[in-house]
Amino acid sequence: MTHSSGPRTGRPPTTGIRGMVATSHALASASGYTALRRGGSAVDAAIAANATLCVVYPHMGGLGGDGFWLIADPGNGYRVKALNASGPAAKRADIEFYRQKGYTNAIPSRGALGALTIPGAVDGWREAHQHYGKLEWAELFEDAIYYAQNGFPVGNSLADWTVKDSELMRNYPSAAQIYMPSGKPPRAGERLVNPALAASFKRLAESGPRQGFYEGETASRICQALGSQGSPLQEEDFESFKAQWVEPISVDYQGYTAYEFPPNTQGLAALQILNLIEGFDLQSFGDNSADYYHHMAEAVKLAFADRNAWLSDPEFIDIPLERLLDKAYADERRKLIDPRQAMVMEDVPPGIAPENSTSGSSDHGGDTCYFCTVDDDGLAVSVIQSIFHDFGTVEIAGDTGIILQNRGSFFSLDENHPNRLEPGKRTFHTLIPAMLYREGKPYLVYGSMGGEGQPQTHAAMISRIIDFGYDVQQAIEAPRWLMGRTWGTKVQDLALEGRISDLVANELKRRGQPVKPVEDWNDNMGHAQAIRLNPQTGFLEGGADPRGDGSAIGY
Repeated sequence: MTHSSGPRTGRPPTTGIRGMVATSHALASASGYTALRRGGSAVDAAIAANATLCVVYPHMGGLGGDGFWLIADPGNGYRVKALNASGPAAKRADIEFYRQKGYTNAIPSRGALGALTIPGAVDGWREAHQHYGKLEWAELFEDAIYYAQNGFPVGNSLADWTVKDSELMRNYPSAAQIYMPSGKPPRAGERLVNPALAASFKRLAESGPRQGFYEGETASRICQALGSQGSPLQEEDFESFKAQWVEPISVDYQGYTAYEFPPNTQGLAALQILNLIEGFDLQSFGDNSADYYHHMAEAVKLAFADRNAWLSDPEFIDIPLERLLDKAYADERRKLIDPRQAMVMEDVPPGIAPENSTSGSSDHGGDTCYFCTVDDDGLAVSVIQSIFHDFGTVEIAGDTGIILQNRGSFFSLDENHPNRLEPGKRTFHTLIPAMLYREGKPYLVYGSMGGEGQPQTHAAMISRIIDFGYDVQQAIEAPRWLMGRTWGTKVQDLALEGRISDLVANELKRRGQPVKPVEDWNDNMGHAQAIRLNPQTGFLEGGADPRGDGSAIGY
């Protein structure tokens, strides 16, 4: 397939020979690039980039959040390894804990009561660095400490989200003091500092991940501050947590192998979408056609019905993954797709229904940062990190400068729901890093922030690169859709970026799709990044999303 001459913003793909970093913020990409040029590994670069993101992209990620890693290891036959750095619910966090506080329908999504899961990202850094790090641990945090202590220029995304959340933030003075120091949201380009976060990063750098975060002063300060406001988190929860290596899941697509993260994340939905669309001739539909968007949206509806019915912590529920990802199962489900008439998303049943369980999930919205790195040895890393909703709990944990994630608010208080709250349980996660293999080696590392949109953006990128021959940057820039809820809405629309023609939008409406036009470059569509390891040229080809503040840097 030759490269398409499809639309682009004017940004060509970034090229490199030895190494590359692609993140959602230019300063984070620079931190990862610096680590590579110092002789660091792709894992070192990913940790350095993530640390900077914790400072300059605080509405999307932070030390108080979770992380997920896929690592392609050239030293082990390019086996894909998956690292789950998501924290479970605190030992005191159960349904009765919230009932006693007057919550019977849902866990509060903001404030200390929304902080009920252990932040796992930092121990993911520890575990990945222990296996693949080349630089000294403390070196990885030099940029993060500098930007937190001395300030950084506010990017467009942070400026926009602070405006959106300004009234919410005024209810949390500790956060407002840092992120609206003048009493108003900062403009893009203004300097922002967080010396308390710099101090937390210094402890992490000097004492290491366990004593510097989970077993020492930082954990103590977090638990004391939030515990006094009702959070069930205790120091023993932090002390007991360790990130876990798990087995990735995969399916074949058009001669490639797509790898995703297993439950407790929604990687199975991304793979189901690929299984479903593989049975259609997308090339005959044409990219940006009504047929393309219609069939993609219908595949999403089917995949999400299974996801909502089953997804939770696999240690607490037996998920029939093998059957859900079987090609024959996809063939049967695909028969439900009518090329001329849309299904109603809320009415689509799962293909395999759990027994004695209430299926269906609440809002899957959330904000996240995705990034990827490749080094000179061929080590390829795909990582995603989040504090769930924009600014997480919006509660700064005492004098640490850290916002805790509100990921635990996604647990259900319905005792019959597969994702019901239980102590020590990991909740349903939307976070999914991804990789695509060709002939047993990594071909593409890719992913996107955007909660509900992540599996859809994965499908968009794969179809546009594999089926339509786009380069990486074109695939990221091409108009996107979002089928389902976005954060803050209850209606399951088919959002279409404004660059999709009225002719196509009207045809989709005629087929019964709940079309909702949005901006040309819509933030809710997610910020995608990708690096292609081109076997034909031996070069690296990277891209970053113009919907965010990121960049890809190669050398």
